[in-house]
Amino acid sequence: MTRILAISQRVLKELFRDKRTLALMFLAPILILVLLSLIFNNNASTKVNIATVGVTKAVNQDLEAVKHVKVMRHKSQATARKALNEQQVDAIIKKSGANYTVTHANTDATKTSVVKMVFNNVRTMETMQKMRGKLQQIMLTNAKLQAKLAQVTHHAPQAKGGALQNKRISNGKVTNHYVYGDKNTNFFDKILPILMGFFVFFFVFLVSGMALLKERTSGTLDRLLATPVKRSEIVLGYMISYGIIAVLQTVVIVLVTIQLLGAEVVGNVLNIIVVNLLLALVALAFDILLSTFANSEFQMMQFIPIVVVPQVFFAGIIPLDTMADWVQKISYVMPLKYAGDAVTDIMMYGTNLLKLGGDLGILLGFLVVLTMLNIVGLRRYRKV
Repeated sequence: MTRILAISQRVLKELFRDKRTLALMFLAPILILVLLSLIFNNNASTKVNIATVGVTKAVNQDLEAVKHVKVMRHKSQATARKALNEQQVDAIIKKSGANYTVTHANTDATKTSVVKMVFNNVRTMETMQKMRGKLQQIMLTNAKLQAKLAQVTHHAPQAKGGALQNKRISNGKVTNHYVYGDKNTNFFDKILPILMGFFVFFFVFLVSGMALLKERTSGTLDRLLATPVKRSEIVLGYMISYGIIAVLQTVVIVLVTIQLLGAEVVGNVLNIIVVNLLLALVALAFDILLSTFANSEFQMMQFIPIVVVPQVFFAGIIPLDTMADWVQKISYVMPLKYAGDAVTDIMMYGTNLLKLGGDLGILLGFLVVLTMLNIVGLRRYRKV
């Protein structure tokens, strides 16, 4: 028993000396819980934008009366389709005679379901209003018939009244079309581009971080720094070597996601690989920087809940437009957010790389800044 207590005492002393471990155990869970609270407590109903063409004023008003639904009235199908292609609206509702055609962007299964539910409710209200009007008409007709019956007892108006009552009220037919996927497209299809980037980021971060830390703790980096080799050459050499592995890993993850999981890709698969490769290089540069602050593999693992986990929350797996405005701003410092947006545009809208200059430019900015910080950070290890 004495030996057990002695061992426990020694372990506890080592743990209390390691401030980073204590922070991981107590502060990291608090940070994650606070982030979850901010995300889910500020989470509102899904907002949808609907374009209407040839729809009656009453139906437009009923749609606008629904909370979190914004209606944009268009004079032609062409302008509405342009708004859909530019991601300004989530669906188009067009009326032709008594029938309706609903075209869904379908890049977010949740929004598709909301549009269907809202429109079905509005059509139900429209049917009830028609029934109410018919009922009033029938009651008025019956009142007239009863008055006439009182005057002319030999007439039989029941047949006429019965014919009115048996009239069938038609509210038209609704046909649904989908720009991306089909009626079986679900929420997993929406988050798949983000998950793809997350796994690229996470495994590059994990594997390369451990390898770089081993280089430093084994003394390899110290011996290399003792030579006339420039710090920039060392950093770029590491980036190229681990970048080759990142290329192979990225290609495997992308192809498996598309082929094995059957993800539909509207755009070019090569563009998806390029974006995820750029994200992998950002993860690698981030990893090199953080590895300089760790003294062991365990300490390197401690950065995962601080650096990697928050990326998931703000990359779009949880729709950002349902969060408070100030919470959404946190996503602007998350590299995975820009990669997720770019891959989503390629997969679901067929956007080419030239139109993704904003997202790709920010990722390149992350890469350049982190690489420069790595070059500066190597000064602390230079012995000569």
